[in-house]
Amino acid sequence: MSRVFNFSAGPAMLPEPILAQARDEMLDWRGTGMCVAEMSHRGKEFMSIATEAEADLRELLGVPDSYKVLFLQGGASTQFAMVPMNLLRGAGAADYLNTGSWSKKAISEGRRYCTVNLAADTEAEGFRRAPAQSELALSADAAYVHYTPNETIQGVEFPYVPDTADKPLVADMSSTLLSRPIDCSRFGVIYAGAQKNIGPAGLTIAIVREDLIGTTLDGTPTMLDYAIHAKSGSMYNTPPTYAWYLAGLVFKWLKDLGGLDSMAVINERKAELLYGAIDASDFYTNPVEVESRSWMNVPFTLPDPALDEVFLKEAKAAGLVTLKGHRSVGGMRASIYNAMPEAGVQALVDFMQEFERTRG
Repeated sequence: MSRVFNFSAGPAMLPEPILAQARDEMLDWRGTGMCVAEMSHRGKEFMSIATEAEADLRELLGVPDSYKVLFLQGGASTQFAMVPMNLLRGAGAADYLNTGSWSKKAISEGRRYCTVNLAADTEAEGFRRAPAQSELALSADAAYVHYTPNETIQGVEFPYVPDTADKPLVADMSSTLLSRPIDCSRFGVIYAGAQKNIGPAGLTIAIVREDLIGTTLDGTPTMLDYAIHAKSGSMYNTPPTYAWYLAGLVFKWLKDLGGLDSMAVINERKAELLYGAIDASDFYTNPVEVESRSWMNVPFTLPDPALDEVFLKEAKAAGLVTLKGHRSVGGMRASIYNAMPEAGVQALVDFMQEFERTRG
């Protein structure tokens, strides 16, 4: 069977050259006679993989020396707790921007540890846009400001980085990290689950400014203390070694493409192609305000929900899979992360146009 175009929001498709290399190295990584998954995480072989992966990620993102790059477990959902545990530092409140399903989850977890001030809230509008900078009601007593630059479920993306003055800005970049260049110095903490643009599920990246490390809430578990992981080089316990290895291959792949500047050009082109097809149609609709549309996650609806299952069935037959929208939103969703080739987006557009011709 030939490979399909997988539009899953995560775990997402991986670049085919990475899968081929991993296949070729599965039984014998560089003459060791071992698979990477069998290696000691403290052995020189895996340590070389880990060191090189971190160096490549730092290069891709331009991470300043004053930041720690941590390779963790637990997904972004664990970071919802780690952030307040590590960043409150004696304060009793934090600002959160409520712009979609994932920011809501972060807010719910944050309320376990502090007073959450909603500095922006678009839920009453159906999470259809990102709030403007002028709408942000930031609090003087907040220890930090948390937001989700790209809401995977709603397909809402901030077209700017919020200005939080002297307050550390925390960003859940699970579905947007590595899709384009960013200025890491604008953030106190960046975290991301790997299963979108970084690698397979099981690995979580956290990029943390050093001055924010070292003071935790009383009772913080050892495994949820950034300082512990920073001091041990992300090796306090056995890390997700194979996922770390695959992420390192993805970092090399991105560098070979020309880095994040080149990746951004490709991603913008893919998004423009798909949104252009939706906007040119009377059959498909995207609910997000144009200025807040995500490059990575494109939800769209058909005029009659009764057609949804037909669309999905015929799309699958055409080699286009995992297009069903999240159960909380409905409709369709095409996630077009870094590994989705332009040919995949073109194939989806061609299918959508033919489906509209025959069903519209």
